Formats: sequence, structure tokens, C-alpha cells
Amino acid sequence: MMDLRWIIEAILFSSPKPVKLKALFKRLDGYKDDDIRQALRELTEEYRNSDRSIEIVPVSGGYQMRTRVEYREWVKKFIKERNAGLTRPMLEALSLIAYKQPITKREIDTFRGVDSSRVIKQLIEKRLVEIAGRTEDVGKPIAFRTTDTFLEAYGLKDIEDLPTLKEIKELEK
Repeated sequence: MMDLRWIIEAILFSSPKPVKLKALFKRLDGYKDDDIRQALRELTEEYRNSDRSIEIVPVSGGYQMRTRVEYREWVKKFIKERNAGLTRPMLEALSLIAYKQPITKREIDTFRGVDSSRVIKQLIEKRLVEIAGRTEDVGKPIAFRTTDTFLEAYGLKDIEDLPTLKEIKELEK
């Protein structure tokens, strides 16, 4: 039988999106869940402790092969990055949603001081934001939250990986 680590490596290398552990369990029939988990752990550790320019990172609830940060400038010379096309108003709204989710349009408008209908619509179209449901407030307004696409785009394992205000202020020094 083939080495499970190399099978998982090939899957991660081939996938444009993070691969969820559940998907590995489901599709790697013939292998036990614990063996898959162990092989993934070993493979991740092997990449972490090597001099490779690639690493395996947990992102958006799955695992993905990514270029190490220190090689980013070299890679950018060869591969044109997709421009997310986020305007300043979109970034403002996205930041509010990411840090305050779930949050209503009214709350976003209050923070920004302007109507946010258009930017919220654009963020939904880019699949960075989605409807989280309705609140219990008067009129039951719609609340918004970030998506897995947001986590993937910003290389976050989950929303708790967002930098704190203190960490952001440290960067400004």
C-alpha cells in the first residue's frame, strides 16, 4: 500500500482550496481516521522542520500548502496576484464585520457614518461576507459575518487568528 503521507501531500498540492479533514476521512476509504490524522500531523511537522519554501498550514477549517512568507517577493515576480479589488470603504466594512460579527447594517452605518448598502453588497458578491441570520432587535435586521473565503484569502485558521488591537498598535511603532 502507498505511504499515506505522500497521498495526502499530493492531494494538498493539487487542491486550490484548503482540504478539510472530514473530506480526507470520507474520500480516503481504506484508511482509518486516526491514521489519516497522524499522517497529516507528521507531514505538517516534516514541512515545518525542513528548509522547504512550502509549508502546510491550517487555514479556514482545512489544510493547505502555501509558500512561506519569506519567499513571497520572489513568487510575486512570476505570478500575478489576484487583486481583491477592495476599496477603502469595503475594507472598513469588512474589518467591522470581521471584528464585530455578527453585525447589522445599521451598526456598520453607525461606525462608518455613511450608508454601507453598496459595500456590503460588494463584499457578499466577492464571497467575503454572508448573511448570518436575523437579530432579535426591533425589525429583526439582517446580521452579517465573514466566510471561509475570507479566512482563506487572509490565511486565517479561524476568526480568532485576527490580530488584536494591541498587536496592530505594536506594528505601528
